[in-house]
Amino acid sequence: MRLLILTQKIDINDDVLGFMHGWVKEFSHQFAGVIVICLEKGAAELPSNVKVLSLGKETGRSKIKYLINFYKHIWRERKNYDAVFVHMNHEYVILGGLIWKALGKKIGLWYAHGYVPPTLKISAKLADYIFSSTKSGFRLESQKLNVVGQGIDLEKFSVDGGKNKKLEQRDQLAETSAAKSESNQLAILTIGRIAPSKDYLTLIKAAGILNESKIKFNIQVVGGTSFSRHENYFNEIKRKVKELGLPNMINFIGAIPYKDIFYYLNKSDLFVNMSHTGSLDKAILEAMASKLPIITCNEAVIEVLGNYKGKLMFKKGDYRALAERILFIRNLPQGELDKIGQDLRQLVIKNHSLGGLITKILAIYGKEN
Repeated sequence: MRLLILTQKIDINDDVLGFMHGWVKEFSHQFAGVIVICLEKGAAELPSNVKVLSLGKETGRSKIKYLINFYKHIWRERKNYDAVFVHMNHEYVILGGLIWKALGKKIGLWYAHGYVPPTLKISAKLADYIFSSTKSGFRLESQKLNVVGQGIDLEKFSVDGGKNKKLEQRDQLAETSAAKSESNQLAILTIGRIAPSKDYLTLIKAAGILNESKIKFNIQVVGGTSFSRHENYFNEIKRKVKELGLPNMINFIGAIPYKDIFYYLNKSDLFVNMSHTGSLDKAILEAMASKLPIITCNEAVIEVLGNYKGKLMFKKGDYRALAERILFIRNLPQGELDKIGQDLRQLVIKNHSLGGLITKILAIYGKEN
């Protein structure tokens, strides 16, 4: 089977969307051929059976140009794909749905977010299959929904495997990353764009409690602002850090290439996530795959953690509860911490591996083909 994928960006160096490069690569291993139509194209290292076509954002912003290129690509390539997979940008299903149906192409929509825009209902009606990482990631009632887990590269996010890769680069990055070393600091990591929905203020306030308790810790914040409107929120965060006397304990790393995320995970003791999006954040699963204990308030993770949800979750916005959970993890014996890390990785292996995800998607397309 040959697949057409529509996604926002293909760029191995992108800080947020770089993971899609790995997804496309895995699709190419399980499908005979893959065509990718993306809004923007950057650096890519993909197999020979993958063709990447851009709508042209990298050469300038023009919605008319994007639309013309969209229809040109899906029509010119119509004989080179058998099915369609739209990743997150559900509007493409509306734009191309009737054409694809007329051509006999099965349409799959991946959507994993707590937000339900009105246009999603139209996309859901046009799609033949709907895929999501968890049930809470698609909040419309639909018999088309297939909960298939998230796609985590288990080789990339593996403590043992990763240590044998790019050692020089890892060591360079480690210079800016906190580590549990002679100072016995607790190395805390959080990853995500700087935005109100990520609720960094709750983490800063929790850090204030840790500081008052004379706990040695260092927090690495990996991620930047994606929109200018979030700069004011970032300034508010930095003001709070200064107000609580935490500048030496909280380090804003900024955006880094997705391919380098592993090295920060590998030098940390604990991963925290304060997200209010209601969807399963892949950064949480990447931390779990790296055998890191996690603490989160994201309700989508309830479906993932099993018996650990009581120990590793806190109520949204409750900075005191977050501080309490951090202290709980800090005070656990090393043997118990190791067991938590191993158990969390096994949960990812069982339900959220990249290879397993693509296999499930292929099987669903293949039912009627």
